[in-house]
Amino acid sequence: MDTLPFERATVVKQTGNLYKISFLPDWDPFQAVLSGKLRLKGGKLTNPVAVGDLVDGIMPAKPARVRGHEEPAVITYVHPRRNYLIRKSANLSREAHIIAANIDMAYLVLSATEPQTPLPFIDRFLVTCQAYGVPATLLVNKYDELLSIPDYKENSDHISEIYTRAGYAVLNVSAFDGMGLETLSILLRDKISLFAGISGVGKSSLANTLDPSLSLKTAAISSAHLTGKHTTTFYEMHPLTGGGFFIDSPGIKGFGLLEINRSELYHFFPELFAASAGCKYNSCLHINEPRCAVRDAVENGLIPAERYTSYLKMLEDPEGGKYRT
Repeated sequence: MDTLPFERATVVKQTGNLYKISFLPDWDPFQAVLSGKLRLKGGKLTNPVAVGDLVDGIMPAKPARVRGHEEPAVITYVHPRRNYLIRKSANLSREAHIIAANIDMAYLVLSATEPQTPLPFIDRFLVTCQAYGVPATLLVNKYDELLSIPDYKENSDHISEIYTRAGYAVLNVSAFDGMGLETLSILLRDKISLFAGISGVGKSSLANTLDPSLSLKTAAISSAHLTGKHTTTFYEMHPLTGGGFFIDSPGIKGFGLLEINRSELYHFFPELFAASAGCKYNSCLHINEPRCAVRDAVENGLIPAERYTSYLKMLEDPEGGKYRT
């Protein structure tokens, strides 16, 4: 079979050992598999190639079918990543999973009502974004529900205040009535964006409202447990009719930190890092050291106590086994 080399295709979908790739910004995905060498290079990664990766390889010179199936291209090289988002695998084993690569913005989708995302989960996600060079924004979905369930408003406003003070953008949106989606659509234009979050917060619903042509599968949350149901089972990039691409992701239950040095953890809390300039000792871990400017800032209300508590918990339990949703 005659083959042709290809360069800098983008991985747009991964299901097991099969991939789909396309030459963005054109959208014409075709199937691909990994070469044996790449699979061996994966090491402790469950996926040596992730959605968003730029790859080279070889492809059939003409469409060919073998045993009734299209002959796939073969990915032989992965370009160095501009950034990526990684976490410990779902079973908190020694293996790691790359969620997505080469992302312009990661949007962590929260629910203004239910299901609630634990603050330690939010902080672990944001720390990982900081550590691996991924810009992050919080999307508070279901904001319309606060009109009928006002009990949640104080908590929603408190979360927005915590992360706005930490330097993150927080956007209130509603997949139901379209609140904030015009602004979000502008932010997504001509970018590669990731939607992430626990199950049930409305990631797919938001995408469907932004672009009805997507028709992504959605499901209501459990009324008994106020938790979401998995509707997305793999990572997949989709084109948006308004321009740009977004990566839909399965609901994430836990977010174990990976390869972050204990002595550098505070670097990835922007407000802790800024305050640390006033600490007496360069090696200060901001636990119980004398003349610690970070602890002073917490005691004086300049840094929210919740963020400092998250930092201490991450020092104690970097894998996040105690803080799974």
